[in-house]
Amino acid sequence: MGVHMSGTYAGSLRVTLTHESGASFNTSAPKDNNGDGLSFSPTDLVVASLSSCILTTMAMKADKDGYDFSGTHFTAEKIMSQEPRRVGEIRMLFHLPASLPEAQRPKYERIAELCPVHKSLHPDIRITSNFVYDA
Repeated sequence: MGVHMSGTYAGSLRVTLTHESGASFNTSAPKDNNGDGLSFSPTDLVVASLSSCILTTMAMKADKDGYDFSGTHFTAEKIMSQEPRRVGEIRMLFHLPASLPEAQRPKYERIAELCPVHKSLHPDIRITSNFVYDA
């Protein structure tokens, strides 16, 4: 059983994406590729998807272990390669709860490499995950 989604070209290098739940949003081509950059580009979504997957997977583990992950957040950066044009590097910084016991931290950091999106990405993409415990 899969999840269904659809997309409609809206002109001006924009696409409206719709999830089977009815949720929708737009993508735009980035400014460096003839777009207006007013929304996430398809390659931005790769980075957002990876970062969100890692944070969600960590939160699932935290719920199971009884830790509060409120306030946990991330920042991420996408670096494009030109030949061929593709996502070349993803840099992420996760702000995790300071209350997470030090003995548990390596287990949570390992989740970054085990989330389904990470496992789905091409191995040539350089992925860096850093963690600070200040949330």
